[in-house]
Amino acid sequence: MGDKTSGVDFVAGFIVGALVGAAAALLLAPQSGEETRVLIHDKGIEIKERADELGVDARRRAEELQDKVKQAVEEGKTAAGKTKEELLTKVDQAQPTDEAPSEA
Repeated sequence: MGDKTSGVDFVAGFIVGALVGAAAALLLAPQSGEETRVLIHDKGIEIKERADELGVDARRRAEELQDKVKQAVEEGKTAAGKTKEELLTKVDQAQPTDEAPSEA
């Protein structure tokens, strides 16, 4: 769950950082109001598209990671089952049988 939170935090931080950087650049640039508005609009569209791309990429990576985790869990279950069977076989072989004659 920590991975999902850090991914969301990263995307949010990226977007906020991009907006702050774009705003600072626009405020410090010597342009007319109309040029600034057009530039803000264009940069907003670029940032939205980039955020969408990052979201798709993050989703894809999360799915890949989930598949790897599922595969590792299944491999772990298989290995644990084999080990259990081996140990049970050793325990059965080590236990004395009750076929010894009883002393009466």
